[in-house]
Amino acid sequence: MRRDLMTRYVAVLLLLVFAAVVPNDASAQGAAAPGPASGGAVDPALIADLVAANHILTDQAVLDGFGHVSVRHPGNPQRFLMSRSLAPALVKADDIMEYDLDGNAIDARGRTSFLERFIHAEVYRARADVMAVVHSHSPAVIPFGTTQAQLRPMYHISAFLSPAAPVFDIRKTAGMTNMLVGDSSIGKALAAALGDASVVLMRGHGNVVVASSLPLAVFRAIYTETNAKIQAQAMALGGPITFLDPEEAAKANKVLEQIHLRAWDLWKRAALEKAGK
Repeated sequence: MRRDLMTRYVAVLLLLVFAAVVPNDASAQGAAAPGPASGGAVDPALIADLVAANHILTDQAVLDGFGHVSVRHPGNPQRFLMSRSLAPALVKADDIMEYDLDGNAIDARGRTSFLERFIHAEVYRARADVMAVVHSHSPAVIPFGTTQAQLRPMYHISAFLSPAAPVFDIRKTAGMTNMLVGDSSIGKALAAALGDASVVLMRGHGNVVVASSLPLAVFRAIYTETNAKIQAQAMALGGPITFLDPEEAAKANKVLEQIHLRAWDLWKRAALEKAGK
């Protein structure tokens, strides 16, 4: 009996020594660092509008299988909302994810993110006035980022382009790349090239459009493409082109900010009907 008690005592002592020497998983690996906090609950109506924006821009041939649109979180300016990595036409409410301004997903749950989420993150960081961002490869715009022809406002609906859309050349920032804005440093350079403009062209890639609201960003993205088509037609006719004067553009912009929802309502209804809702 005494030998049995001694054996148990030694076993317990060894367990205590082992526990002291070998920490448990939590202390060995360190407590898991908490992820970025959410900006809070979002009105489902805003999520629905973000989904609609993806579908509208697809219907209007601004987005195709690629490109993305985001909106700043209404409860926290250091957060934004955007779809998981998915073709815009397929986006649903469950695909919308929340990000911080370092491009970190708040609650990924296994969902993949767009590589170029840093476009959105760094524009939101640089521009407190921006509430929505669209990145597209709209085809008519591409030539204006790769030639000496500046994209300028042809008519009052595209007044937001005044005086001309700046161009971001990724080579000047990162040398020879895959042309994608895949990290924060390139995103910062892009945001700097945008400056206080509404649109920045990306050489050999596409463009980025910003606005003070989601419907206005969609409006501008669509009419950036339309303006590019009209300007190319005017250039083909030959001779000088009369663009909007900056004063004209400023006055027209004030009107557009008041009436653009007319177009948004039309596009949204069409997109919802197409989706069978």
